Amino acid sequence: MSGHPLLEIKDLYVQFNVYGGALKVLDGVNIEVHPGEKVGLVGETGAGKTTTMKAVLHVLPEPAAQITGGEILFDGQDILKMVPSQLKQIRGKGIAMIFQDPTLALNPVFTVGEQMSAVVQYSMEAGRNLTKREVRERSITTLKEVSLADPERLLGNYPIQLSGGMRQRICIAMALAARPKLLIADEPGTSLDVTIQDQVLRLLDELVEKRNTAIILITHSLGVVRERTDRVYVMYAGNIVENAPTTQLYSRSFHPYTQGLMAAVPKLTGGGVSDGIPGRMPAYLNPPQGCRFSPRCPRVMEICRGEKPMLREASPGHQVACFLYPRGNELEINTKWNVSSGG
Repeated sequence: MSGHPLLEIKDLYVQFNVYGGALKVLDGVNIEVHPGEKVGLVGETGAGKTTTMKAVLHVLPEPAAQITGGEILFDGQDILKMVPSQLKQIRGKGIAMIFQDPTLALNPVFTVGEQMSAVVQYSMEAGRNLTKREVRERSITTLKEVSLADPERLLGNYPIQLSGGMRQRICIAMALAARPKLLIADEPGTSLDVTIQDQVLRLLDELVEKRNTAIILITHSLGVVRERTDRVYVMYAGNIVENAPTTQLYSRSFHPYTQGLMAAVPKLTGGGVSDGIPGRMPAYLNPPQGCRFSPRCPRVMEICRGEKPMLREASPGHQVACFLYPRGNELEINTKWNVSSGG
């Protein structure tokens, strides 16, 4: 995609210091998001997706978490070099995040109105100078934008009095209160049933398109990503292993891990249930020296166990980190996932 990226993560390394040593969670992550672009970030639980986004917002738990290398550029400025006053300007107005569980994201001892007022005052331009009436009016307007009925009444409710779908819509309203340029949605429908989940995702689609807001959608669901994103990044054990335009990735994926994820998606036409990808992600305390997927890969080669593959262009606009694809020369290999073909 042409133009200057809104967000650019370059060679990001993050580790968590624990009793047994250092957990090397992120291992050189590279991600780009352009203005108005809808980007999917997919991978198994524990792949490092949320850690990456928390690093973007600079909210990793310190001192246990340490960013040991890399850059995070937002509008050309390195977030990692910002002082607290600059970070305050970025959070809310520049970047906002919707977390997985609205029950945890909302404080149970404060009313919706009290929490909405705090967000409005924090994030709106000259918010501290707003009167109580103006803050209330802006809170009501924001709740209406996320299709919540009777917002005046909701302001007096506590989160426990609301359904899961209503709580998630309130979290979305809070995230969008300051009209951020980038919205990070971390599994926004995880705790909801599929019908409400679809409503929430449709609402996000409408809001980001209306405001030309860029969005990073973190999810385990390849179906959600296929319908709602322009580009997809596939993450495994702290590495981006493949990225491509959504239609291109789904028409042909290159990395064995991506192929395994695709094969595990249930088909409406039947054909049996996939066995999934055998094995589990490596321990971050002592990850493999080479490709972190090599212990589970059905096409592992000797080089995979000793060297880390870098992202390379396997086809125009389609990058993959795999030694099956030498630089500038796409290899024609069988793309069907076959666990019996491993080395």
